[in-house]
Amino acid sequence: MHYTLRLCKQAVSLRFNSHALLYTALLTAVLFGTFLYAITEGSYPLSLHDSVMSLLRQQQAILDPQANVIIWEFRLPRSLVALLSGALFALSGALLQNMTRNPLSDPSLVGISQGAALAVVTLTILFPSYIDNWREIAAFIGAVTIAIVIQLLRGNGHPLKFILLGVGVAAFISAIISSLLTYGDLPSAMAALSWLAGSTHNSNWHDVQVLALAFMLIISLTLYQARMMSVISLGDEVAIGLGINLKAIMLMQLSISVTAAAIATAVVGPLGFIGLLAPHLARKLVRSGPANHLF
Repeated sequence: MHYTLRLCKQAVSLRFNSHALLYTALLTAVLFGTFLYAITEGSYPLSLHDSVMSLLRQQQAILDPQANVIIWEFRLPRSLVALLSGALFALSGALLQNMTRNPLSDPSLVGISQGAALAVVTLTILFPSYIDNWREIAAFIGAVTIAIVIQLLRGNGHPLKFILLGVGVAAFISAIISSLLTYGDLPSAMAALSWLAGSTHNSNWHDVQVLALAFMLIISLTLYQARMMSVISLGDEVAIGLGINLKAIMLMQLSISVTAAAIATAVVGPLGFIGLLAPHLARKLVRSGPANHLF
């Protein structure tokens, strides 16, 4: 059974099948359970009752006086950052795999995450006083720059060329990052290493706001591209024959993918393989169109 959702005065329509809706409901329940576990367990364990009451802002029902501080200042922003950054990496990987038609495409494999990492590490080592205010901007500029370089080197070649060039550029960037860490100031190098390992330890509500705004924008643009993604997956000749401006669509998908990977990398570090695995899991669970996979 299929259901159709029409938006913007029927200018945008999304078609879902019953299996996609069922898996979405089940995974949402699993996600909610994992979320509750994340804010309950830790070095200072809290009861499920106190955690839920703190989330609901029922102060009089909370038994542990430390619950509010622990949840709202530490565990809740960290959990939300993990959730949103994972979603951004997954969306980035889905767009890259569709654009290149290669199931191994991933922001960390084609140099995009490394470009963001190089910018942040350079800022951390050479200009440590600016890192707090300019980290997201530096990561975005770094990722976009590397993506432009790879795209220029690729020219009008086969999409596989983008992957191969990305792997080579990523290795080159990794060597530069290693040099910066080796010869940089020790405290700055340790801070950069901590960020490169990937963590939500220092996440705060500012990071949540940045990721939430980015996620709402990127998921909207990605869903708008869902129908184009279906056509592109059939091959260049078929897409062009159906009237698709292939170059413009691929440039749009690359821009969205780079933006998602850059912002997520800026906050949690260059985490790998999330963007590689998530699209495959979605396609394995629901054999349907890209719109169902994105949800």
